[in-house]
Amino acid sequence: MAEGVKPRVKAPKSASAGEVVTIKTLISHPMESGQRKDSDGNKIPRSIINRFTAEFNGTSVIDVTMEPAISTNPYFEFDAKVPESGEFKFTWYDDDGSVYEDSKPVTVG
Repeated sequence: MAEGVKPRVKAPKSASAGEVVTIKTLISHPMESGQRKDSDGNKIPRSIINRFTAEFNGTSVIDVTMEPAISTNPYFEFDAKVPESGEFKFTWYDDDGSVYEDSKPVTVG
């Protein structure tokens, strides 16, 4: 597990039924490519976030596969339609098997 990994999400707390909202996500992660060596000459193991998903009430909104060339601290901004009150669930998958999650409720009113 990479150290200091912290997911952050900015989503509205409320919306109108059918409104399209903007979601912003960022995960603090060193994104080690596996190409560098440490001070002793040993390869530093690859550790990248290789997939990001977002769901609303269990329905997929976005599913992104990332490759080693992705930058440190990947940021995503996307739009999603909010048909009803519910919860956005965000999941980041790490090469080492770690899974980082966050969620944000949205109330339609």
